[in-house]
Amino acid sequence: MSRYILAIDQGTTSTRCIVFDHSANIITADQKEHLQIFPKPGWVEHDPIEIWNRTLDVISSALRKADLTAQDIAAVGITNQRETTVVWNRTTGKPYYNAIVWQDMRTDTYCGQLAADGGQDRLREKTGLPLATYFSGPKIHWLLENIPGLRADAEKGEAVFGNIDTWLIWNLTGGTRGGILVTDVSNASRTLLMDLQTLQWDEDILALMNIPRKMLPAISASSKVYGFAVQPLEGVPVAGDLGDQQAAIFGQTCFEPGEAKNTYGTGCFMLMNTGTTPVPSKSGLLTTLGYKIGEQKAVYCLEGSIAIAGALVQWLRDNFKMIEKSAEIEFLARSVEDNGGIYFVPAFSGLFAPHWRSDARGVIVGMTRFINRGHLARAALEATAYQTREVLDAMEADSGVKLKSLKVDGGMVANDLLMQFQADILDVPVVRPVIVETTALGAAYAAGLAIGFWKDFEELKLNWKKDRVWQPSMNQDTRSRLYVGWKKAVDRTLNWVE
Repeated sequence: MSRYILAIDQGTTSTRCIVFDHSANIITADQKEHLQIFPKPGWVEHDPIEIWNRTLDVISSALRKADLTAQDIAAVGITNQRETTVVWNRTTGKPYYNAIVWQDMRTDTYCGQLAADGGQDRLREKTGLPLATYFSGPKIHWLLENIPGLRADAEKGEAVFGNIDTWLIWNLTGGTRGGILVTDVSNASRTLLMDLQTLQWDEDILALMNIPRKMLPAISASSKVYGFAVQPLEGVPVAGDLGDQQAAIFGQTCFEPGEAKNTYGTGCFMLMNTGTTPVPSKSGLLTTLGYKIGEQKAVYCLEGSIAIAGALVQWLRDNFKMIEKSAEIEFLARSVEDNGGIYFVPAFSGLFAPHWRSDARGVIVGMTRFINRGHLARAALEATAYQTREVLDAMEADSGVKLKSLKVDGGMVANDLLMQFQADILDVPVVRPVIVETTALGAAYAAGLAIGFWKDFEELKLNWKKDRVWQPSMNQDTRSRLYVGWKKAVDRTLNWVE
């Protein structure tokens, strides 16, 4: 009897396998990190083979921990770091180059060239996105122009592209022995190549970027049986596929227009459900696909993407050795009463929403002899909350909806100091659910709906339970003064790169 749904959550720094029961309880889980590769300043890469091997490892380990077999699994759902670009040979299964990660900035010059004719928003009407290094299309172009032999193989249909979801599904369903080449609408909407209305690859944009249509996967629903897995999940339907942030809003059961969530991971991503009609942004947000369940109409979202959130804590841990474990940042930040007057703007990959400034670089401002490690730790945490405030302001301006509370998830929501400061600087309650692994849960829900494991959205809503609420306690004068200081700090990051 197949009693469980298995979710693969392939993130920027690690790969997780989580098995859920019908009540969304976690039965077993495993996680492994993978290498972050930095060949040059601004370049970020992953090894796709390592990611696939880590995926196999965590599946086998999670099943072994709970003494489960493939027969216990009703379906598999995939969720993934979005925009990270892999190109591989469908005959050999070997990548032509490392995966180019969403944070990578090597396509900045090319994006500038495209923007010279029509501006940064020349593709926004069709795609909902600005021209930016963030998205997959310019990364594909870079690979085609720089990897010997790749373009010829792409023209023949031998070389194929996928975000990480496509790479994993292809391998899971057999790879060189008949693997399925597919993506879902949420991942396709992050490429700069898909038309938001038709949900198909746009021929004009493909021609503009000189990308062969033959190398692209089929675009499908987010909840559908794409194929069946081979070992170690022999015969299990692969039935769910969502980009990580869309999976999180689905796992948070934000099914009604106006409902929103914020995920605190490597980056920070706020999404608001806007219903079955795309809402153009005038405030620097992205119009993106939320999800598409089977034959139902696609649901759209407004998104505010922040490049560096938890990654800033990792940077203090790994580059500066300020802490040994990421969780220690809260203890260090609590050693001081406030930030001591400093602000830390982590524009390591430029500024994402709502600014979209690739010329920006990270700054720490307000430094005096008074400042110590505790102030730096506190400013690093506060940076995530301030960036979220900028995104929320933009989201309310675009949608006309005033948020009454914010649902949160991701690794950083275990940090009580950050969550309280987030409520204070937003002036709305911040709500953490019992199950904070909402990204994996969203992928599980998509897969489970496709096979009837869960029958409808109402059944999923019954699984969502509140764990803790942080109420704002900061007075308005303090809130305004701190936020004005943040805005001044952001100004100092601009025009750094010529």
